[in-house]
Amino acid sequence: MTGLLVVGDVVTDVVARYSAPLSHGTDTPATIRILPGGAGSNVACWAAYRGCRDVRLLARAGVADLEWHAARLRTAGVRPLLVPDDEVPTATVVALVDRTAERTFLTDSGAVLRLCPADWSPDLLEGVGHLHLSGYLLFSGTSRATALTAMSAARKAGVTVSMDPASAGFIRERGVERLLSDLDGVDVLLPNTDEARLLTGLPDPADAAVKLSRSVPLTVVTLGAGGALVAEAGTVTARLPSRAAQVLDTTGAGDAFTGAFLAARLAGADARTAAEEGCRAGAEAVALIGGRP
Repeated sequence: MTGLLVVGDVVTDVVARYSAPLSHGTDTPATIRILPGGAGSNVACWAAYRGCRDVRLLARAGVADLEWHAARLRTAGVRPLLVPDDEVPTATVVALVDRTAERTFLTDSGAVLRLCPADWSPDLLEGVGHLHLSGYLLFSGTSRATALTAMSAARKAGVTVSMDPASAGFIRERGVERLLSDLDGVDVLLPNTDEARLLTGLPDPADAAVKLSRSVPLTVVTLGAGGALVAEAGTVTARLPSRAAQVLDTTGAGDAFTGAFLAARLAGADARTAAEEGCRAGAEAVALIGGRP
């Protein structure tokens, strides 16, 4: 089975790129685009773009723009399994991208955190070889219960599970220990440097990767312009350099890495080779505006 099921989020991204310092209380010139996004959705789209033929996304969206998002997922080669929410809108993220291409997010989680266990069915795993969970689901009781339900079903079905911790800011708010407790049963963890440091209390990303891989057998830490680290069962097994790129917008670079990494793993690649593919996709992503290929 080579299908990939992503359980996560669909988001409307408002990407504002500006080069001058923000002027408080008045106008700052910017280039603004409205784009489809969301960590889980981006991962799914990059996995499909990188050759995974059966990619599905389970997420919740507001009824007003559900079909807009579904159509864009289908165009990207992803089968949308979007649950309509008629009480709250689709999640919205304002991404402020400065002259260095670094981004700051203003996040309205909207329907994302309302994905509930009733939206899940074990039948969703039919033909699936891997389940990927967006860590954003862990930041509310309802969506966390859904993520853990999906993980339990995957374990029973013999389907491997990966997770992206999603957000250092949200981890601080929720608590490190609570998030670590949710990693039981995860096979692959894909944090960025800030998340790995926060989850371990260790400043060196390699040390953090090693520590995390003692709990999650395969831990891959993305280092931005520094590339990526692969740690397996307590040992760093690969250090991958980043790829040269013209950086316009770092939004979604980690999602691109994850999507390409998972596509390569499902095609039979080892962890090092899959991480190399992830670095290539990350370099491609930062040369684009928005988080998708």
